[in-house]
Amino acid sequence: MSEKQYYQHHVFFCLNHREEGRPCCADKGAQTAQEHAKKRIKQLDLSGQGKVRINKAGCLDRCEEGPVLVVYPEGTWYTYIDNEDINEIIDVHLVGGKIVERLKI
Repeated sequence: MSEKQYYQHHVFFCLNHREEGRPCCADKGAQTAQEHAKKRIKQLDLSGQGKVRINKAGCLDRCEEGPVLVVYPEGTWYTYIDNEDINEIIDVHLVGGKIVERLKI
């Protein structure tokens, strides 16, 4: 018997900041994007156990491709530019169950 997952989707936004000048997600609006995603998930009543969890993460080691987020349990990696991209990931992937190919990395 398989155990039910605590969250249907768990989304981690890299918020890493690098001091030495290398590319980092923090310099590309990651904090604002994470806050937007969290707010939108709550507005859609998708937040909580058995639904969606939006989390902050430290370095996910893909900053050169960033900003990045990863959706589990699928392990799908995305990059994004603005809130419209975040909304598309929410609408198409988290709600609709399909990969957003144009944002996938």
